[in-house]
Amino acid sequence: MDAIIEFIRDVGAMIPTIRPMDFVDILLVALLIYAGINMVRSTAAARVFKSVVLILAVYLVTDIFKMYLMNFILEQVLGIGLLALLIIFHPELRRMLEKLGGKSIKEVLLIKEEQRHIDQVIGEVVKACDILSGEKTGVLICFERKDPLGEYRKSGTVVDAKVSSELLRNIFFTKAALHDGAVLICEERLAAAGCVLPLTQNRDISSDLGTRHRAAIGLSEVSDAVVVVVSEETGTISVAVGGMLKRHLAPQTLEKLLLQELAPEMEQKSRNPLKWVRNNSKEEDDPDAKA
Repeated sequence: MDAIIEFIRDVGAMIPTIRPMDFVDILLVALLIYAGINMVRSTAAARVFKSVVLILAVYLVTDIFKMYLMNFILEQVLGIGLLALLIIFHPELRRMLEKLGGKSIKEVLLIKEEQRHIDQVIGEVVKACDILSGEKTGVLICFERKDPLGEYRKSGTVVDAKVSSELLRNIFFTKAALHDGAVLICEERLAAAGCVLPLTQNRDISSDLGTRHRAAIGLSEVSDAVVVVVSEETGTISVAVGGMLKRHLAPQTLEKLLLQELAPEMEQKSRNPLKWVRNNSKEEDDPDAKA
């Protein structure tokens, strides 16, 4: 109890000495930590990061229990650890710096842009799926959300192009080189095509589902991605989310579902525009008002 009281006294004595720049310092460190966590979120980088943490833990244990030989070896390994990490995480660091350099001041300060163009992307995807469904052409399109899909992007061919119905139809054309793989849409761009996805291990899946559907379910089980599938045999449109497959969707239903998953505010506006306007008017008048 005395220790707690002493700690509270120490904290109280430190508060008057805190400067505004101390808050800026803490914020910058928090942003660096956040960027580092985002950098190692991909599966491959996460495995390396876990290994580094494990080595540090073993090093501390050997130091506590005076295991001199093992401690000496680990100390030598950690001595070159920073250089090794820079080499190992070079691709991730480069992508992070490129992404930071391409952002506006608002985006760097974590201020969201008011308008996104995801609705246009969804419209192009729905249009392509509608046409390819009628032609019974197989389709597999993945929308990246919070969970990064960099590991699967590497398995395909980098495209980095604006999403359009024509481009999607050319990629999934039966005789095209990339038609068998999946298309990844990241940050409203067609990032890669011909990507290989993990198949679901769920044995309760219907036997009439092919590899595309199993890959769609598999990716939705290990990430929060939204995956659109068009069957090559029947032309039916399906969507996999959270390990669940919603089948036999009409183009209008597909568009509504994608808006609901990827842009819920836009979906609410299209479903009930009067209610959407009324709710936003309330928020402008009273920021604490709830819809």
